[in-house]
Amino acid sequence: MTAHSPVRIALIGAGIFARDAHAPAILALGDAYHVVAVASRSGASAEKIAAMFPYPVEATNDAQALYARDDIEAIDLLLPVQEMEAATEAALRSGKHVVSEKPIATGSAEARRLIAIPRRGVWMVAENWRYEGFIQAAAKAIRDGQIGRPVFFSWALYPEVSPGNKYYTTPWRRAASYQGGFLLDGGVHHIAGLRALLGEIAAVSAVTAAVRPDLPPIDTQAVAFEFEGGAVGAFASTYAVGVPWETTLDITGTEGSLRVGRDRVTIVRGGETTEIPAPRDGVEAELEDFAKAIRQGSTPARGAPEEALQDVLVVEAILKSAQTGARVRPERV
Repeated sequence: MTAHSPVRIALIGAGIFARDAHAPAILALGDAYHVVAVASRSGASAEKIAAMFPYPVEATNDAQALYARDDIEAIDLLLPVQEMEAATEAALRSGKHVVSEKPIATGSAEARRLIAIPRRGVWMVAENWRYEGFIQAAAKAIRDGQIGRPVFFSWALYPEVSPGNKYYTTPWRRAASYQGGFLLDGGVHHIAGLRALLGEIAAVSAVTAAVRPDLPPIDTQAVAFEFEGGAVGAFASTYAVGVPWETTLDITGTEGSLRVGRDRVTIVRGGETTEIPAPRDGVEAELEDFAKAIRQGSTPARGAPEEALQDVLVVEAILKSAQTGARVRPERV
């Protein structure tokens, strides 16, 4: 393949995120990719994704066969969390380039085992929050010293998951088949965002709750964070209930303050306010980076598996703190 030829990719998994995020992002990237096949246990689901592309795409329920095909360079894994480990191992051992959805695995031990597998291609863990415009704009403002040294943050999230929500309808998300449930599946996004903004997390003190029996094993958390750079702050999230207004991440530093919304970053310093538009384009940006790394023989800028492992280690520290009542230092990669 030439440096400018489309990456010939297969999608394994044809659920919500394949339909709503990955397929549209691949289409938006034009000739960066050519989708060869879509695999799903449900042939109908695979056919629906395949039909989104303006050229013939094979729909199949035989994912294993795709790993051995010479006409496929890369695999995009979009599977339930509890199925991801086996699929990632098979894809890595096939020698193909791999982009796998977050979290990297159901736990840190499983993630470490995957990272230890020798690989011949690029492996990116698709944590789109590391690529989102609102995170990158805020991180740049902090790096540039626009609020001085970060001192304190506060962030409360209410990503309610109730009947009628598209993520509620997927039974595996409510099966209590992996640690933390939504606090792992969704929580790694928030950990990745905080680490991108404020650096490595030195310690956590947490409480968790199981508010709704249909969102096992737990659905609510409140966490005090200490960062290695000296900042401290409070993070809370609940999947059990919602609020009718937008919530924001607020960071205050020695010389100003910064507010991170979902489409803009607001900076207040010396009585002056600056607003930076910041669109949500993380999935497209990460897949663009994946294709670039394949063609240039480089490493993705922000998708290293080790980074995804560190996110899981922080989630595990939060769960341990809540279980023991103790302040916990996350293990470091």
